Amino acid sequence: MFKRFTNACVNLIQKYLPDPFIFCIILTVIVFVLAMPLTHQGPIGIINHWGNGVWSLLSFAMQMALVLVLGNAMATSPPMQKLLKKMASIPKNAFQSIVFVTLVALVACWINWGFGLIVGAILAKEIAKQGKKVDYRLLIASAYSGFIIWHGGFSGSIPLAIANVTETVTAQTGGVLLESIPSSQTIFSPFNLIICILLLIFMPLVNAWMHPDEKNIVVIDPKLLIDDDNKEIIPSTPAEKLENNRWLSWIVVGFGVVWLVGYFIRKGFALDLNVVNLIFLTLGVALHKSPIQYVKAIGEAVKGSAGILLQFPFYAGIMGIMVGSNPETGVNLAGVISHGFVTISNEYTFPLFSFFSAGIVNFFIPSGGGQWAVQGPIMMPAGAELGISPALTAMSIAWGDAWTNMIQPFWALPALGIAKLGARDIMGFCVVDLLVSGIIICLVFLLVGLF
Repeated sequence: MFKRFTNACVNLIQKYLPDPFIFCIILTVIVFVLAMPLTHQGPIGIINHWGNGVWSLLSFAMQMALVLVLGNAMATSPPMQKLLKKMASIPKNAFQSIVFVTLVALVACWINWGFGLIVGAILAKEIAKQGKKVDYRLLIASAYSGFIIWHGGFSGSIPLAIANVTETVTAQTGGVLLESIPSSQTIFSPFNLIICILLLIFMPLVNAWMHPDEKNIVVIDPKLLIDDDNKEIIPSTPAEKLENNRWLSWIVVGFGVVWLVGYFIRKGFALDLNVVNLIFLTLGVALHKSPIQYVKAIGEAVKGSAGILLQFPFYAGIMGIMVGSNPETGVNLAGVISHGFVTISNEYTFPLFSFFSAGIVNFFIPSGGGQWAVQGPIMMPAGAELGISPALTAMSIAWGDAWTNMIQPFWALPALGIAKLGARDIMGFCVVDLLVSGIIICLVFLLVGLF
């Protein structure tokens, strides 16, 4: 029964989910059409919001592209290849492979989401290289499914934001938060830890149970996954000797290590994308045999970043429409959705409906910080009026933001770039992950609201 449902989801997505760029265009049309009657703005006003938003994620797009490129280049270094081969040899069959990849991805994403997105995909690819009879699509989907846990972990943007309240954060919460909320009430709260533990137990098993039968399995030829090995050449000219001079690499590594050590002394284990990328860069340069070998590895890795570079501006445009307010009334589409859920909530169901509203908004604003800026001023005061703790309201928004990433191709682009797959290859499995994780999270929030 479960496998038949999974096969139905996979087949449905394979037939009807278009290329992620086409999907992005369709989402743009949907929010454009909805925004006009719901916010009482004309088409020119909506298009202006779109245009104003198109380039608002340039910095983030570059960060994400570098996560993919630098992480992939680091993974192709000889020492990392040896480590990955040892890790990939741990699981002995398809069931163990899927469970192992899911667990590694979940733990890595809980530590840091950018790190987890790359590590899980690279490990899954390495397992496939070893020729194990495991469905390659499901391997990559399992690696991506670990992303569900990110907003309940150390790099969750919402719990981190409210842990250090500033005037900006107070404004983003409609004046509700005047003092910081420690991580003991958010990341390490009992309800958040219960959700994380349940996901760590059930997600690996669910992914393993989805493994197709013998006749439906898709095993990729390991030869197709072998990257350019960047064979060493014997330098003969002064220029080639300079390109292969290891001391130049160590100068870069020295700069990176000194800065990173100082950073961790000052701020502890507070990783953001820039820090993660510098770690990837420093390790990548250190682990490759020469500067020119690293240049070649980067050149190979860049090939997978096309989707990020093309699609991020369009998602930024969608976000522009979602948050673009009517200049007379101040109403925007994201606010309309959030207010709609507030009106049907009470003190028992508010956390659950906050989760649902965040899940819907996230589908069109795939940015935790951007979503918080829109929903915080609406949901936090509403929760306060109902007597809901600010920490619970904030985390319900955080989990909603993470939840619908399972069917949002935007965040899968780095993993797909590494795996050399398309969104429709993995999204059928991710639909099942969405449903299972949704049931787990909903039950916890419903019980928290009731008791």
